[in-house]
Formats: sequence, C-alpha cells, structure tokens
Amino acid sequence: MINNTKEFDYEQLAKATQSFSESRLVGKGSHGSVYKGIFPQQNDDLHLLAVKRASFNDDNINKLQNEIKVLSSLRHHHDDHQNPHVVNFLGTSHDSGFKENKLLVMEFMPNGSLHELLHVSSAAPPPPWKKRVEIAVQISRAVQFLHESNPSVIHRDIKSANILFDSDWNPRLADFGLAVSQPDSLSQIQPAGTIGYLDPSYTSPAKLSTKNDVFSFGVVLLEIISCRKAIDVSRAPSSIVDWAMPLIKEDRIAEVCDERVALPPHMEVAVGHILHVAARCVSEEEENRPEMAEIVLMIDNYCNFMERVRFPIWTTLLGMLVKKKQKKSVKESDVGGEISRGR
Repeated sequence: MINNTKEFDYEQLAKATQSFSESRLVGKGSHGSVYKGIFPQQNDDLHLLAVKRASFNDDNINKLQNEIKVLSSLRHHHDDHQNPHVVNFLGTSHDSGFKENKLLVMEFMPNGSLHELLHVSSAAPPPPWKKRVEIAVQISRAVQFLHESNPSVIHRDIKSANILFDSDWNPRLADFGLAVSQPDSLSQIQPAGTIGYLDPSYTSPAKLSTKNDVFSFGVVLLEIISCRKAIDVSRAPSSIVDWAMPLIKEDRIAEVCDERVALPPHMEVAVGHILHVAARCVSEEEENRPEMAEIVLMIDNYCNFMERVRFPIWTTLLGMLVKKKQKKSVKESDVGGEISRGR
C-alpha cells in the first residue's frame, strides 16, 4: 500500500459477505462484483461496507488492481482527504498472496445508482429539477478533481451506472477499473469505455485525453435532464446525442426536458444553459469541448443565477427597506411616548 488505507482481513470480509453469496450481491461493475459486507458492532449497530471482488480471469484481476492503484494514488496525493463526490476508498484485503483473493473495500452506497434513479425505479417519482441540477454540479466537481489531481486521472467510464448515491443521496463517482493516470498515457493503452458514453474520437491510444471524460460527462448531463437512456434501440435515433443535439441547436429546450416533471419558470434559464453546456461537451471536435474547470464554473454560475431569479435582489432590498421603515416607526412612537410623559 502506498498510503495509510486499511488492510482488511480476508476471512473477516468473507464472513461479512456470507462468503460472497448472491443474497449480498449489490451490483456488477466492469471487472467484478460488489457485495454488501455487514459488520456487527459492540453497541448492536451494524456497520456496512462495500466489498468488490474481481471476476476470475487475469484481465479483470488486473483491472481491480488498477482501480486500487488509482484510488490509493488519489488519496495519497491529496493528503488522505477524499473528494466528497468520489467513492470513499477504505482499503483492500491483506491476503495479497493469492490474486483471486484481492478485494477492494469502499463505503457502502445504499441508494443505488443514477441509472436506477432515472430509468429503473418506476415506482419512485422522478427526481425534481433542483436535485438534477445538484447532481450535475456535484459530479462535475468530481471529474474536475480527477483531472486536476497530480498526476491527472482519466476515468474513461463515466456513466449514470457508475454514479452512486450515499445515505444522504449525495452522488459519488465510482468504478475506476478503466481509469488511467496521465503518465500512463504514454503506453499503449487501448481505447475502452461504454457504448453511448464513449467518445467517438477516442479511436487509438494516442487519442487518450481528459476530453474523453468531458464527452462522457456531457452524455450524463443529457441523461439527467431528459431521463432518456444514452442508447435506446426502441427509439430513433437511438443515441441520446444524435437525438438531443438538433433540438438544443434550435433552442427547443422544452422538448429535451423530462416531460414527467414540470419545469419551474425560475429554472428554465439554468436548465437550458446546462443543456447548452452538454452540447459543447459532446462536440465532435475535441478542441471545442471545454475543460472540466470551465464546466464547473459555468454550471455553478447558472445555479447561483437560478437562486437569484427565484429570490431576486429587488425583493431582498424591498424587505430591507420595509424593515428599516418599521424600525423608524417604532423609534418615532417611542419618542412620542417620552414627550407625552414629559409633559
């Protein structure tokens, strides 16, 4: 280990997951399965952890080891402080003598993924617009954190299924199995990712860039606003990018928005702006895509603008004037009372 992350006992993790039973399986990533580990505490509380185990082949084992390396590096180079919107890496199993027993331990995310929230949870109401904007802002900051780390990290698999929600419904970017650190980009790393989110210009190792992540993030933005899948073969066009881009260019914003939830008037400008940011992110020309720092700034500015429109400054000033007038009236009445008593 290159930092102070904990080394867990393999047998304890196996016991906590009931020997990695199907009943404890909570999800499958690009290279392994994630299980819920339950640890009884002395006060009868239960402590939950997520335990990731690679599928049993060399390629998946290598991906899990790469994920451990990247998450360890992020934590190490940020003085053991983790970004609040990146999955909380806790440690690994200590049983490194057997490759197939290498485990990755993370904070448990009890509220599923963004993909499930948008596309699977039909019984639950769709997320309100304020929450969608918050998710967009928080994940943009997570990606910025990766890109501005030293060394820079490219996730290569940003998608709604890899955005998980913690117990407070804060989104966390997860699954770093395909992630690479910038110095590694000099090697012959073959393009990888998920169809629908994968940058179409990323066709060779030489095309590896942070702008690949920007494209994927743009797809997620479109997904958040429209509640349409990145690829939906039941629709034409099947690609969310091919469907949304002409509408955004023609400023037909309402047609892109999830029609199940009415868009409040005070949020129309901000949501429209986010869609225009998404359109820049998924531009075919890589050089036309903004850096994540610019994306965060643009979305943040319009979120602040949204709040000012909802509670415009003139209403605040009017309130201050009313209070000032009330205080003046109180003072005058007090003075009048004193004069009367003086007489």
